[in-house]
Amino acid sequence: MNKFNFQNPTEIIFGKDRLAELEKHIPADARVLILYGGGSVVKFGTLAKVKVSLGNREVVEFGGIEANPQFTTLMKAVEIAKKEKVDFLLAVGGGSVMDGTKFIALAAKYEGDAEQLLYGACRKMTAVLPLGCVVTLPATGSEMNSGGVISFKHGKYVIGNPLCFPHFSFLDPTLTYTLPKTQVANGVIDTFVHVCEQYLTYPAEGRFQDRTSEGILQTLVEIGRKTMDEPEDYDARANLVWCATMGLNGLIGSGVPQDWATHMIGHEITALQGIDHAKTLAVILPALWTEMFEDKKAKLAQMAERVWGITTGTVEEKAEMSIVKTRAFFENLDVKTHLSDYNISEKDFQPILDGLKAKGLVKLSETGKITLEVSRKILKRAL
Repeated sequence: MNKFNFQNPTEIIFGKDRLAELEKHIPADARVLILYGGGSVVKFGTLAKVKVSLGNREVVEFGGIEANPQFTTLMKAVEIAKKEKVDFLLAVGGGSVMDGTKFIALAAKYEGDAEQLLYGACRKMTAVLPLGCVVTLPATGSEMNSGGVISFKHGKYVIGNPLCFPHFSFLDPTLTYTLPKTQVANGVIDTFVHVCEQYLTYPAEGRFQDRTSEGILQTLVEIGRKTMDEPEDYDARANLVWCATMGLNGLIGSGVPQDWATHMIGHEITALQGIDHAKTLAVILPALWTEMFEDKKAKLAQMAERVWGITTGTVEEKAEMSIVKTRAFFENLDVKTHLSDYNISEKDFQPILDGLKAKGLVKLSETGKITLEVSRKILKRAL
């Protein structure tokens, strides 16, 4: 196991009917900016409940944060935060709203050109606006980590700073009941791949991390389809919500190698083609594992045994079955796993590779072996 530091300051308030407790977690004299997305929190009454819970605090609202939060949209919220002298941000929504709120927290305190936050300046910030979250879509784990992904022009950029950990996050599984099936599937896959990016590398004697990762993966396999078909099954949805949070709060990634190449390639596809983030992950992950088979076969075989229950065959045979089983799991969630399913062909590869190159993503994965040429091979396998 590698050396590591681990600290996670976010308080989780989990369970149904907890929103009334919101007022306990925000200073009584705070000027609160509520951030949300396309309006579902208005339609289904979540925003109204939040506002009631805030009591007599001064409240400003900003809606319209996109599924892939756009820099230009977020800067409008930054202007409001500054003009209204807001001193607390409250994200009400899914990962995109939470990611966008973290950017707003940074940009509202940044003195220079906010574009520089996308290129590393975010990591040097020493003050941000405090924030909290009310989660309505389980997927990204943004409710309990300090990072986010922001869309700008034709690319997606990772931001992060330890000061961007939410002070608290409310996780009420019942607030997710109204999600469309496709968004639930996306959440299951996003969580699954988050875990795989930290687990499916090479053996590193991180036994706790491995067993915890495998437990999350097993749970997702067990409840993935069920929570799509039975959206108001509280226990299934509660398990999805908690898996999503635990999948990317730093716990399972501490002390072990991490990959993230699937995410980096997937981000470029989303930015250029507009395909849902999780759907790009479902396409790239099996192809990447196939291309990087020799580097990953030991952990793929371990996954076969511990997650998929495959105990016979050689290491190579078990490793191959992990790839087959993972692809079948995604397909069973009604998510396609080939680029051709989205009308993407080899002629579309170069802009994807150019996007990776522009961000310096030319030595990806836990080994640094995924060069631009290897990324091209992965895309070809994904056809």
